[in-house]
Amino acid sequence: MKFDGILICTDLDGTLLRKDKSVSRENLQAIEYFKREGGLFTFITGRMPYFVSNVYRTVEPNTPFGCINGGGLYDHRTGKYLWTQPMPHTVLELVDHVYREMPDMGIQVNTLDAIYFCRENPTMEKFREATGVPNLVRHHLDIDLPIGKIVFGDHREERILRLAELLHAHPKADEFDFIRSERTLYEILPKGISKGTALAKLCQLLAIDPNKTIAVGDYNNDIGMLRQAKVGVAVANATPETKSAANYLTVNHEEHAIAAIISDLEHGRLPL
Repeated sequence: MKFDGILICTDLDGTLLRKDKSVSRENLQAIEYFKREGGLFTFITGRMPYFVSNVYRTVEPNTPFGCINGGGLYDHRTGKYLWTQPMPHTVLELVDHVYREMPDMGIQVNTLDAIYFCRENPTMEKFREATGVPNLVRHHLDIDLPIGKIVFGDHREERILRLAELLHAHPKADEFDFIRSERTLYEILPKGISKGTALAKLCQLLAIDPNKTIAVGDYNNDIGMLRQAKVGVAVANATPETKSAANYLTVNHEEHAIAAIISDLEHGRLPL
């Protein structure tokens, strides 16, 4: 088979998904062809498993997928996590610090099974509209479930920059990692966790040869998996930092980027 044992792992928003959150017919046909020829196809997303069901049913990856920006691997066929790396609850001390110092900053706490909105603002409202997640409201100090990640949101650039300064200055900042997952969102993750962690763990659990892996992304939170893969591919609409981390540049996500990568792989333009 043409693609036997090769793993393609893609980001969703801004990479596989178009602006309207759909997957193009060209990408779907190419993915099916890739799988028929022995390829392994999946995605690693910053999202939680419970709101990528539509994508999963559309794309039908043939391996488990990564979630929580690398903090988990989920098998949609069984409805169970294969692996997770939750955070210590001391992270709520950082959340409480932001809660008191930045009273207009949107805050959500992502447990392994739900998203809780701890402070509302226009960015959090827009987030719910885009994702369709329910508006579960709970104070951050009342959450005693395993925590996958913390998400802060604000549409103002200066507020995101101020947030980053505040978090990195906290006495316990060294216990966690931080990532800007898109322009209006800033996240706290478990120490040492990135999308690259999930890619490495997936290869380990499924005995996939790391030298036969391709990762595709567009934003800074994808850099870890682009560096972890044998070949890291950035779409044309990627951030400058993501392009710098990639080995290969492909077309814009609106131009069927995954189909282009599979074609380039088949015809030797993307060496693996």
